[in-house]
This record gives sequence, structure tokens and C-alpha cells, in this order.
Amino acid sequence: MKLKFSERLGLFKPKTIIPKEQIPEDLRNTLWSVICDETFNKLSNDAPYGSGLSDLAEFFRVLWRDFFKKPIDNLTIIDRSIYTEDSYSFIRKWFFNAKWYEVYEYLEFCADIFGEDFVRVCNPYLERELSGFRFVGLSLLEIDSTEEVNEIEKSLNSGIKYRPVIIHIESSLKLLTDKRKPDYRNSIKESISAVESLCKIIIGNENTTLGQALKILDKQKPIPKSLKSGFSAIYGYASENGGIRHGLLDDDITPQLEEARFMLIACSAFVNYLIIRNK
Repeated sequence: MKLKFSERLGLFKPKTIIPKEQIPEDLRNTLWSVICDETFNKLSNDAPYGSGLSDLAEFFRVLWRDFFKKPIDNLTIIDRSIYTEDSYSFIRKWFFNAKWYEVYEYLEFCADIFGEDFVRVCNPYLERELSGFRFVGLSLLEIDSTEEVNEIEKSLNSGIKYRPVIIHIESSLKLLTDKRKPDYRNSIKESISAVESLCKIIIGNENTTLGQALKILDKQKPIPKSLKSGFSAIYGYASENGGIRHGLLDDDITPQLEEARFMLIACSAFVNYLIIRNK
């Protein structure tokens, strides 16, 4: 990102990544502008001919019912079009007073509705305003580097042949990025399961284990010793530590964000590696 004139003169120190539990005014204002442009302003309030609500009215209904969980009869809908003034004012007031994680939850909700088009617009602004989060798929992930995000995104776009792998990566990501109740243990399990699923697809044996599959793959096309031993150690951690892939033991250490995030990135990178080498 280009430095401002004042920063190039040394009058002000350039910002780095904003701490995750903060949403400064610039970032909040920018995100609200993106939301306006990519949601409200893109939807027509003209009701379709025949029956049904306008696209904008339907969007407000979904917000009221599924995000804010307010009674939908609070919305003023006339001739299947919505009277937006009160409803829009409510959302705007809520947004500018929302906690940091509530703002990101709202972004994710919009991403679920508007899909990849919303994400493509949103991410450059999150980067520009130095947010500590980026969309990966339709979920927001705390980031340290673009390379880490790229590995996960690449695994999410590995193709229909590897659909079971993608489902595990998506599940890991959702469990990791749940702002209110993250599940790090099961996120790690899903990350490992992604690699296991891929190995089963490559060798054509649904009943094999990851450990067995890695041995077969190594015989077919040798995996560098350091890489193989490294991933074997990761698999051992997931199989033995914290009851991640087995029953939870009373004296086990509970996995935290750092472990779950590392496992998602490492397993995504290993998935990408195995797909490329077995084409």
C-alpha cells in the first residue's frame, strides 16, 4: 500500500495491522460504505410482476429473521416493497455501536447471502485499512501473511474431484472462525481429515488410514524425508494430543487458537502439495 505524503515525510508513523479486537473509525466507516454499495444499493425495491417481495424487502426480512432475530412484522412493507427509512436507520445505528466481533459477524452474514462477489470487493478494503482479518472462502480468518491465506484458498478451490477434501477444509475454517464459540479441537480434526480424505482419493482406497496412505504414496513417488517426517509428527500430535481424533482424556491439554490455525494452514499446504505432485 502506498504511503501517505505525511508518512513519506516522516511526520506520522505508518500504521501496521490493527489489533483484532479494535475497529477504528476509518475501518468501520469503510466497511459500512462497502456494505451499502454491495448490499442495499444493489437490490431493487421494485416488486416483481405477479407475486413476491422486492429483492430489497426480502433482504430486510432475512436480516430481521436470521441475523437480528427481530419480529418481521416490525418491517413496513407496502405493495410488496419495503419502506426503508426506519429499518435502514436501525441497522446503521446498530452497526456504528456494535462490538468488533459483531461487525465481522455481520460481514460474514452478508457474504453468505451475496457470495464471492461480496468477498472480492470486501477483502481489498480490509487489507487497505489494515484489518487483522481476511475472507477465506466465506469466513473471516485472522491473518499473519497473504501466503497463509493463499494456501487455504487454493485448497478450497481444488476442484470437484476433491470435494470431500474441500468440505473438511470448509468445516475446519468455520469451526476456527466462529467468533462466539470457536471449536479448536474439531477444527484440527477436520484439517487432518482433509489430508486423510485426499490420500484415500489419490490411492483409491476408502478404508485406509492416513498413516498407511502416506506410506503407499511414498512408495509410489518418494516424499522428501524431512517433509514426510514433519507431517507424520503433525499427524501424531493430532492422534495423541488432547484426544483430538479419539476420546477426550481428563489430563489432556485443550487446543487453542494457535494450534488450530497452524493445523489448518499446514494441512491446506500439504493438500496443495499432494494434489500437484500426483497430477
